[in-house]
Amino acid sequence: MKVAFQSDIGTIRETNQDFVGTFKNQKGYKFAVVADGVGGQAAGDVASTMAVLHLGNQWELTEIASSAEAKTWLMDQVLAENAAILEASQRFRDLQGMATTLVSAMIFEDEVLMANIGDSRGYLLHDGTFRQLTTDHSLVNQLVQEGKIAPEDARLHPDKNVITRWLGVNDEAVLDTSTYATYPGDIILLATDGLTNLVTDAQISVILMSQMTLEEKVEELILKANQAGGRDNITVLLMERGEEVRAQ
Repeated sequence: MKVAFQSDIGTIRETNQDFVGTFKNQKGYKFAVVADGVGGQAAGDVASTMAVLHLGNQWELTEIASSAEAKTWLMDQVLAENAAILEASQRFRDLQGMATTLVSAMIFEDEVLMANIGDSRGYLLHDGTFRQLTTDHSLVNQLVQEGKIAPEDARLHPDKNVITRWLGVNDEAVLDTSTYATYPGDIILLATDGLTNLVTDAQISVILMSQMTLEEKVEELILKANQAGGRDNITVLLMERGEEVRAQ
């Protein structure tokens, strides 16, 4: 399993509140996590860093080898992390109001467990078809699902950034999880909305299907987002499935 990732501040923001990491458990299975934090001062990057590192460090201690077991583990860990972020935000004045989105992928022998809360996204490129695997927890997506606005109008909607689910906002942390088959050559993309708000799925697909290396594809996606305005932090993580998904 090849992995490449990068996080960029963008062209406007003064700080980068995204955080990204990959981790490997005792059985050699990879867990990739991307988070997009919000909050005044440094609070957003504290929330995103807490979520990624705490979940990742706990994953490294496990011997989980199936998506079913991983799903139960992840939902329990996310609830615990939600409580930890809430406790920290209530305890420290400069962390009040911090929260974060989360999107993750756990890679097993022939499948991926995708999970998310918020509007950071997970995608899969398989056999020339590129599709979003996660559902945005946002007001605009809710309006699309209810038929109140057209999908093509969602991209430029004035309430585009209104999120309906976060990690660290209240006692509830409802995580969506889904399992998908994967095959050698498939590419999984995890990204914050700094990429997906500015670079279309069609543009992303062209880059992912190019002959560039995985690292070059990450760099090109971030470049495209910055060329389109770079209005937010941009984080991109790519994983390319090989024949063997566990570490040797």
